[in-house]
Amino acid sequence: MSLIELSATDAVEKIRNGEITSEELVQACLERIDQVDGDVQAWAHLKPEYALEQARQLDQRRSAGGPMGLLHGIPVGIKDICDTKLLPTENGTVLDSGRLPMEDSRVVSLLREAGAVIMGKTVTTELAVYGPGKTRNPHNTEHTPGGSSSGSAAAVASYMVPLAIGSQTNGSIIRPASYCGVVGFKPTHGLIPRSGVLCQSPPLDTIGTFARGLEDIALISEVLVAYDPDDRHTVVRARPPLRDVLATEPPMRPMVAFARTAVWDQADDATQEAFEELVEVLGDDCSDLPLSEPFNGLVGMHRNIMYADLAKNFSHYYKRGKDQLTDTLCEMIEAGQKVSAVDYNTAIDGQALLNAGLDLVFEHYDMIITPATTGEAPLGLDATGSPVFNTLATYCGVPAVTLPLMDGPNGLPLGVQVIGPRGDDARLLRNAKWLMQRVLG
Repeated sequence: MSLIELSATDAVEKIRNGEITSEELVQACLERIDQVDGDVQAWAHLKPEYALEQARQLDQRRSAGGPMGLLHGIPVGIKDICDTKLLPTENGTVLDSGRLPMEDSRVVSLLREAGAVIMGKTVTTELAVYGPGKTRNPHNTEHTPGGSSSGSAAAVASYMVPLAIGSQTNGSIIRPASYCGVVGFKPTHGLIPRSGVLCQSPPLDTIGTFARGLEDIALISEVLVAYDPDDRHTVVRARPPLRDVLATEPPMRPMVAFARTAVWDQADDATQEAFEELVEVLGDDCSDLPLSEPFNGLVGMHRNIMYADLAKNFSHYYKRGKDQLTDTLCEMIEAGQKVSAVDYNTAIDGQALLNAGLDLVFEHYDMIITPATTGEAPLGLDATGSPVFNTLATYCGVPAVTLPLMDGPNGLPLGVQVIGPRGDDARLLRNAKWLMQRVLG
């Protein structure tokens, strides 16, 4: 097995044992980037010597018997909306061209504390919304990789790095993970701090992770959980033992609820057929879940929150450079300017209402499955696909993970989205592992 094929979990162990060095691993990733990134274009900013110097310092620390974190020596891609000290953070817009933060975002700081190598900045869509960046789908470069965490998903899928950071305000982790055929994890809202990260919508914005397997998702996500007084949506809590729980078997056979949701008609025929077959495979372990009527309006309520917050938080971009923003983003900001205070606050109140409904569901079921996307990655690079199947988990702030369990009619990946109870991220990952084993054998 080549170094780039190692999981992060295996690579950490090999570095600890002295079988490989961080410098060797980073060099292998850089060589892989040289080979494939001309086609995939996952990186916004990459300085090979910057990454190698971090690796050398970490190797010296190990040789000297110094402390090693959970991610010691592992290269990680950082979405280019996360401030990174002395590396450009341009948020996918020419309006931030040349922007060079002097401090790390909290998530980058946590990665450094864990011994990770900050490999570089991965491409984001325009201000992490819908305007596509340059990244292409590594499975077929004529297809979109999804967005907005385009570069992070593509970099992991094409073995340029084993791990990457993304964010989600609607479907920006789950969708590109599905399109690119990797595991994408959107944790409970507020679990990972967001200070120093581009702010779209505080009630919705969530930091998440990409990897090629659940063990690696648990590894990187566990080190990112923290309380941050600069992020009022984080709380003081014990760090969830994601890795330890993932390594155990469920105490009872999990029960799966299949939710078509109110947007089922937006899934293409192949996706609908694939999920009907999946339900058949699961047999008695899975039941149909008809969500109650209040869930039918969640897409509109999510839109009211997101658009109004875009109008507020992107107002400075709109005022000084409207002509340099995409028409789509301008239209969203202008629509947000018209959202009334009553509609916004009603949508905020709706989050608690729907979470109460999900609490009742999770009294009887261990997980909900839905499509991760409406289908496989669409042909063309002028759009990033629909996030409509991701809105439920994002609006309610519950954790979700997508698993690359199926393929579409064109041979491109098709993900299964698994949703769990709010705050129970460890059990969600364990149940997702059970589901993969149940389906794949």
